[in-house]
Amino acid sequence: MEDIKLPKGFVFGTATSSYQIEGAWNEDGKGESIWDEFCRRKGAIANGEDGTTACDHYHRYKEDIALMKKLNVMSYRFSISWPRIFPDGYGKVNEKGAAFYDSLIDELIKNGIEPSITLYHWDLPLKFHEEGGWLKRESADIFADYAKYCFKRYGGRVKMWATFNEMYVAAHLGYESGKFAPGIQDPKKAMQAAHHMHLAHAKAVKAFRQSGIKGQIGIVHCMSPVYDMDKTNRSAENARKVDGIWNRWFTDPSFKGSYPEDIMEMRKRQGTAPEILPGDMELIKENRADFFGVNFYFRFRVYDCDSDEFNWMNCVNSRPVEGAKITEMGWEVFPEGLFTLLKNIDSQYGKIPVYIMENGMAAKDIEGPNGEVADDGRVEYIKGHLLACSDAIKAGCNLKGYYYWSFMDNFEWTSGYSKRFGIIRVDYKTQKRTIKKSGQWYGDFIALHKKTAV
Repeated sequence: MEDIKLPKGFVFGTATSSYQIEGAWNEDGKGESIWDEFCRRKGAIANGEDGTTACDHYHRYKEDIALMKKLNVMSYRFSISWPRIFPDGYGKVNEKGAAFYDSLIDELIKNGIEPSITLYHWDLPLKFHEEGGWLKRESADIFADYAKYCFKRYGGRVKMWATFNEMYVAAHLGYESGKFAPGIQDPKKAMQAAHHMHLAHAKAVKAFRQSGIKGQIGIVHCMSPVYDMDKTNRSAENARKVDGIWNRWFTDPSFKGSYPEDIMEMRKRQGTAPEILPGDMELIKENRADFFGVNFYFRFRVYDCDSDEFNWMNCVNSRPVEGAKITEMGWEVFPEGLFTLLKNIDSQYGKIPVYIMENGMAAKDIEGPNGEVADDGRVEYIKGHLLACSDAIKAGCNLKGYYYWSFMDNFEWTSGYSKRFGIIRVDYKTQKRTIKKSGQWYGDFIALHKKTAV
């Protein structure tokens, strides 16, 4: 711990998302989401599992918050289930659903934990999707109306907001590969959906600032630093494209108000460029986020591939790294990549405040005879990434906080319940919660930081 030096005021938190933990999928007037429907498709989810019960957080939130307090968590990042408040995506408010978040926020504040809300973590109201969802321009205004309602209802108690979580995943996996809900396979639709999300973000930011609410509003992007492994002209070109597709296509609009020209030209050649109307980019540029939320899990190693035809799958992480530690998701553990990423953000987007909103490790988490989980690999994972945060701040990066993903084991999308990221173990049969060794370490580290940080 002695090598990890983080300043006073640095925020230590943990994070979850609504569909992955809440359960209560059809209780108290909640509408269906695209994930409720997607999970019913044969073969979509490992073992045919779904989020209908998940961690039953909807009923057990007080127990979960008590555990957060026990672990000295300073801030809790959670997402609101849009169809829990607006079952159709718009129109009449579901009061019981909205009241759940009142209770959750009040319980957090009572326990000295700062709530941090994400408005969209992929669970789009199903009815709204069936009417066009992110594929129609009106989605930006409908999202902004949903955001306005949340600002008005919760804004007096919540000071930290994010509009979207991982647009890349929502757009590419949802509308291009079809691996995630809503399961569409159309690259042009993916780009159009992403553009409408950018517009929705901008309109929500504008509404937040017009509301007069005290606080900050940002956006959360999944990002990976890109390493040119072969150092050839072709591998360098491949690396530039990978960085453009995964990172810059989403971060440049958020923080520069423009799409990267090289990737836009590639999209035009492919016939997948989105329709952009006059005034769109001005709106996006004028409503730059207050902070940059980063989800970091792995780096991209890019190779030459011996082909003039660029193929993402053939040239990224296509060769093993000798001696590398690999998580249960198949991802390389590489904390140095977080340092590189933070330095890249600093050089490309200036001194905007940055928060690590997700960083975590899926592990086997074998239980001991008394139910304990000695997840030493996860302890080392957290240590390594906190050290990278410390080094980045020493190097001048404007990093303000770190949220471990995730607070507890949960529904891991298409992997079902087979992957465990939590610092709290969940027995899905009994819903018993158990603090893992990693959770105890993280809690002890936060307590020490509170006492010694300067």
